Formats: sequence, structure tokens, C-alpha cells
Amino acid sequence: MCGIIGVVALPGRTPYRPSLMVYRGLLRLEYRGYDSAGVAAVAPGRDKLIVLKGKGKIEELEKKLGFSQIDGFTLIGHTRWATHGVPNDINAHPHTDCTGRIAVVHNGIIQNYRELKESLVKKGHVFRSDTDTEVIPHLVEEFYKTSSSLYEAFRRAISVIEGSYAIAMVSTIEPGKIFFAKKDSPLVIGLADGFNLLASDIPAILEYTRRVIIVHDGEIGYITPDTVYIEKLGAGPVAWEKRVRIVDWSLEDATKGGYPHFMIKEILEQPRALQDTFFGLSRDPAVEEAVKLLLEARRIYITAAGTSFHASLYYSLLTSTLAGIPVIPFIASEYKIYANTAGHRDVLIVVSQSGETIDSLMALRAFRERDAKIIAVSNVIDSAIPRESDVAIYTRAGPEIGVAATKTFTTQTLALSWLAISHAEKTGGLTESEAGELRKILEEAPRQAMVSITNTESYAKQLSEWMATKTNTYYLSRGIGVPVAMEGALKLKEIAYIHAESYPAGESKHGPIALVEPEFPVVFTIPNDEELEKLLLGNIKEMKARGAVIIGVAHEKTILSDQLDIWLKTPTTHWILTPITHTPPMQLLAYYTAVKKGYDPDKPRNLAKTVTVE
Repeated sequence: MCGIIGVVALPGRTPYRPSLMVYRGLLRLEYRGYDSAGVAAVAPGRDKLIVLKGKGKIEELEKKLGFSQIDGFTLIGHTRWATHGVPNDINAHPHTDCTGRIAVVHNGIIQNYRELKESLVKKGHVFRSDTDTEVIPHLVEEFYKTSSSLYEAFRRAISVIEGSYAIAMVSTIEPGKIFFAKKDSPLVIGLADGFNLLASDIPAILEYTRRVIIVHDGEIGYITPDTVYIEKLGAGPVAWEKRVRIVDWSLEDATKGGYPHFMIKEILEQPRALQDTFFGLSRDPAVEEAVKLLLEARRIYITAAGTSFHASLYYSLLTSTLAGIPVIPFIASEYKIYANTAGHRDVLIVVSQSGETIDSLMALRAFRERDAKIIAVSNVIDSAIPRESDVAIYTRAGPEIGVAATKTFTTQTLALSWLAISHAEKTGGLTESEAGELRKILEEAPRQAMVSITNTESYAKQLSEWMATKTNTYYLSRGIGVPVAMEGALKLKEIAYIHAESYPAGESKHGPIALVEPEFPVVFTIPNDEELEKLLLGNIKEMKARGAVIIGVAHEKTILSDQLDIWLKTPTTHWILTPITHTPPMQLLAYYTAVKKGYDPDKPRNLAKTVTVE
């Protein structure tokens, strides 16, 4: 996830300096990406663009490069969250064509960029970066050779790219226009007097105008200082005038997209994050490289901390189930005991959202000293853990501002499921056909997550009224559902400050059930697995006999429906998607409970987003 902004103005018609508008807009978009940034401007009297960009935070780059001081009245800017190519000066946006006359910024993923790049290289184009975005200006340059206008070349370029995108382009060929295209990734146009704007999110432009047009999927066009042209690709012009609306958000509200907290915004972003992660995995050669290491391994370990450990535990159970191969999971801070058993034929998988978690990094280094191979699973390209690993697999959740992990957990479990399936296929645990079917099920993850959120949000909000009065609860499950239940309990603890204990449900009679009394909440994660459901029946009855209130997070056709006092209904799908379908309802329950109790879920007490000290 990245942020883009564009401003096109008439000299003397705006009270603002256009470059300062771009800079201030980038600051408000920095939550969408913060590993690098850049600006391109069509400067008066020049036949080439001014492009300033680099790795680092926007304020640091402003001091170094002077984004806000660029001359020009047509500018685009970008703040990056890397998905293709490490964060560095070269991979920062904007990207240009061979002539230096066309510059592009992009939010999204171009799925077929490798094929397009190979074709362009054969035609003599020279690429400078490792990004997928750079194919766009080169495509426009190539098509312009046989087009009647720059816009026609732009349209032809958009018609051949596949994936998700919000794109803005400027050129010295037509200096008073910003060209744009949108599919899946957000894009809005801001209308003003003597200038118009373009941005990923409303916050970037709200200081300058409240009149906006939301660009729809499949639409392309351009803006000038006083005109807007929009068409549906392949279907002709759009009457955009009827879509102008007045935004009444405050700037603070708009930074969160109109949501009261980043956490709820990020919970609702999970379908998009899952879609981007799936597309990335389906084309990432790193998965195959990781599987090769796993096939050669004597022993497989997996380590992480916090939420990432729950994803790791899920992977260990999944690999044991699908491939019949044991995986040793351990909490990263306990690495010394496990590193002592490692050797040169072993593999350690290290899972870290930030790629900087100190305990996980120390575990990596300890295993590296024992000559083990390392596979990283991270959300941040070129962070410390991926850099020090043999293979790095990336999720594509985008920046996560709320301290409590939400979309990073579901994207981690998706990535680890893909890895487990690929591994099991090579070992013979799954046939090629069975592996293919499971990948198709993973492709459904974004839609199933959306259904789960839609089905359960209002019920979770209602339930939070009662949950907010409680001081203790259990989160129980069996088998593949246990790490999901553990993640649900963690969310309630860390943001609502309610003691929530999670363990395999069969352990209840070995001590924990002694705490159960009337009105004691017990949340059961119930996967779509008939055998597990039958096992859970006895555990539910044990709790009900002591007066517990049974809250079931379960699919719509569960055989346990008559045993549930409260039912958060998830879609009926394969059990492999349990983390995707069952986690969002528990995130929502924790979120609304925290809000009901008057706490800020974005900033839970005593916690930090990334733990970088031992």
C-alpha cells in the first residue's frame, strides 16, 4: 500500500505553492507507506522533468531534497510501502521512461510486469529499478511512437497491464495534465478554483478543497487546472459531474479514512490486504526457493513473537496435517534452548510483521551461527530479518498503524498456508490436484474475509456491551483452531484489558474449569471440521454445566448451533481458511469492547508496535 498525490495549477490562480501542497499531502499520506518518497514536476521552460526521490521518511527527505521548493505547476508525489524491490533511492517513485519526459507514480501491484518488462527490454528499453511500476512509463513511451496523442498511449498502456493500481502520470509532452487510472486501489479527485488535485485518500487534499470525485474501478482520464475528463476503459466518457460530493470530515478524521480508529480501519482492510498477498504469492519465486530448503531439511523450526507466533503455530499444525512432517514452533525469546539443538541441515522459519523484532532477529542469528538455513516471512521488504535470511517471503498487508495486529495476522496465515501446501505437494502429502484445489480455496480468502466481517460486525458490537462488564474469559478450540483462539484472546487482553486465557479445550478438566461460574464467558473457535466439532461438543457441555455463556465463532452449518448461547456466524468454507474467517469476528469483539470501556484501541497501554529491545 502506497500513497500518491498530484496537483495541476494555473500560475497566479492558487494561493498555495503547488510543490508545498504536494509535500503537505505526502505527510498526510505517510501512514500508507514510509520507506521512501519522491516528487516529479514539469518545470517551466524545461523539456525534461524534475524528479527528486529517495529512501527515508518524508520530513527527512524534505530537508535533504527540498520537495516543497520545486518550481512547477504540474506535480505528482508518492510515499512508498515496498512490494517489489527493496526500499532504496532507485526503487523510490516516481519512475520515468528512457527519454526522461514521462513520470509515473503507482499504488498497487502489476501482476504481469515481468512479461511486459521482458518485451520492452527486447525493444531496447533500459530499466533502472527492480519495481513493477517502472514498466508503466516505458509502455507509454513505446505506445506513443504509434499513437495520435499521449492520452491514447496512456490508454493503451493501461489496457495491457494486469493487477491492482491507482496511477498518476505527468509528462513534458503535455505539461498541463495529470493522467490517471484506477483499479482496486483507491483514488480521488479534488476540485478547486484554478487548480485540481488527485490523491489516494481524501486527507491529502482536504486542506485545499472539500469537493471531491471518487474514481471508480476501470476508469481512466486526466485533470487540468480547470477541467476533468473521465472515461470507463473501453466504454467511453463518464458524466462525472453527478458524482461530485462535499466532504464534511475534519482533517483528523480523514487521516483515518473517516473511521474513529486505525484498528477498525485495518480490520476492514483485510480483504484488500489478503488479495494483494495472494497475488504476490502466486507469482513469487521465493516460495519455490523456500520449499527447496524445506525438502532438504533434517528438522524444521518456526519462531516468532506475539501475534506472529500464533500464525507460526498455525503453520506447524497445518504442515503436520498436510505433509505429515513435524515442525517445531517456539517463542522467539526462548531461542537459546532451541538453537542449541540446531545444525547445518536444519531450517528455521522466522515470522515477523516488521522484520525488526529483536527476539526473532536474535533467534535467527543464533540459528545462523549453527549453520541452519533461514526463511523469513515479513511484511516489510529489506528489513533486518529478510536481509539476513536465505529466502524472504513477503506478505502485502501494507502499513499497520494500530498497535494490535489485525491484517498482518490474516496475511501471515495466508502466506504460511501457501508455503505449507507447496511443501506438502512436493513431499507427496498432497497430490497435484489436491494442492491445486487448496490454492483455489486460498484465492477465496479475500471474499470469505469480507463475508465474515459483514456477517458479524453488528453482532460483535452488540456483544461488546456485555463483554465490557466482564473481567475474565476463556478462548477455547481444538486442533487447527487453537492458534486462532489464542489470537482472539490476545486481542481482548491487549486492547480491552480483560484477562483472556486460551488453551486447547481438552485441557479444561485439568484445572482451568475450576474458575468457571455462572455468566462466565467462554469463546469457542469452531472450525468447519466435523471431527473437531464432535470433540468440542463435550467441552462445550462441560462449560455449560457450570453456567458458562457459550459464544461460538462458527460456520453457518455447524452441528453445534443448538449448543451456542451466542453465535458469530462465519461463512461455510474449508477449514484451512479458519484464521481468515474466524479471526475478524474476534478482532471486532475486542475492538468494540475496548471502545465501550473508553480505551483507545490504537494505543494500548504499555505496548509498542515493534519490539526492538530484548
